[in-house]
Amino acid sequence: MDNPFEYVNKPLKEVPQELKAKVMNDIAMAKLLMELAALFSYNIGDIIESVMKQRDQKEKNNNPN
Repeated sequence: MDNPFEYVNKPLKEVPQELKAKVMNDIAMAKLLMELAALFSYNIGDIIESVMKQRDQKEKNNNPN
């Protein structure tokens, strides 16, 4: 078995253009899916923050002090 660390300092090999295009397309698709998931999912931190603010406002409105 070859030692993979022997190849670390050697120059990179040229990659075929088709492979580069496929990898870039896969990265773009993964990025799109992550953005869609963020768009349609709940941000729990924002929900908790908004609930706390609403509770504080209700308490201030209910207490005339």
